[in-house]
Amino acid sequence: MSEVDVFISNYTLVDPEIYQLWVDGHSASEAVTILNNKGLGQQTGASIELIASDVLDHYRTYSLLEKLLGNPSKLQEQFLFQIDPQTRLFLIEKYYEFDDEVIREVLGKKLSSKNRKDLDEVAEKTGKPLKSCRRQFDNVKRIFKAVEELPGITTDNIKNIFYLPDELVKKYTCIAFTSCMRFETSKKKVQHMSFNSFRSCCEAMIENWTYNLPGTEYNDLEMDREFLFELRDLKILMDRDREHKHLLLVHLKPKLLQKSYIDLESNFKLYNRAILTLAMTLHRSRDMKNFFVDLSQIVDYFKQGFWTKHDFEQFLLAYAQLAGEIDPLRSSSTFKYSWEKFMKVITKCLLIMYS
Repeated sequence: MSEVDVFISNYTLVDPEIYQLWVDGHSASEAVTILNNKGLGQQTGASIELIASDVLDHYRTYSLLEKLLGNPSKLQEQFLFQIDPQTRLFLIEKYYEFDDEVIREVLGKKLSSKNRKDLDEVAEKTGKPLKSCRRQFDNVKRIFKAVEELPGITTDNIKNIFYLPDELVKKYTCIAFTSCMRFETSKKKVQHMSFNSFRSCCEAMIENWTYNLPGTEYNDLEMDREFLFELRDLKILMDRDREHKHLLLVHLKPKLLQKSYIDLESNFKLYNRAILTLAMTLHRSRDMKNFFVDLSQIVDYFKQGFWTKHDFEQFLLAYAQLAGEIDPLRSSSTFKYSWEKFMKVITKCLLIMYS
């Protein structure tokens, strides 16, 4: 008598193209049309009915998986779907990817039910399906709620909880930071800023201005309050503006265009006061909230003087450096360090916004 070994598997097949269409918020019928227009039927000899049947089968599977995708650790541990590790990571990454233009529209806003209901406006403005906008909004809210109060480094926390790749983790960290700081992102002065512009600025702030220390009770979504309070003492530089101006004019005369140099000579007091006032008020929550609006005003001052970006950069670098030659910065390494940390971020953000 012959013996037969039988093995039954429920290995889950994932079609990357169909999964992407599902993630992008297309209905099953829309997905069938898209695939058929791409010539899938001609390439495979499959009828439109067979393509529709296959798409519906995949969509049912992905709908069941969605409950697990909301908590990726459950997807890693479950046994209902047999999925290899590489495919699991693919499913998670694609599900949590987002469109920069969609996230720009919700950046800085409260992650509330009311704003979720208003996503039809975001969908209309960006041209993205409403279902996709909701997925992206829900993912942002889910990640933010998971990490906002966790101690430690936020990028590590997101990666450990959601198994996302490094680049996507950095993006979500920027979104979480913006939400924690409640930055004003919708006023007219900052509407021109893209998501990537905000991201670059936020990364610089997280690196230089927050409790960026592993293994502590703090996390890097919180500003270093001691540092912000130290910046109030920069008022002393207002009293030394003549000395600062003289050093700048001597240093920059061979480096600036004549029109920029003349403008600096006439308006140094205005520029100096705007930058120092920003520094001295950042310890107040309402002023931190308007951080990018205030930076935009500084940018406007220099644009009104028709500065080139090159000259603007030369000014910022020299302005930061030469202040260190003025007491009390010159005689206090701690004070000088705080000034350098402040100007490192300010310089980067102003140059990004000047473009």
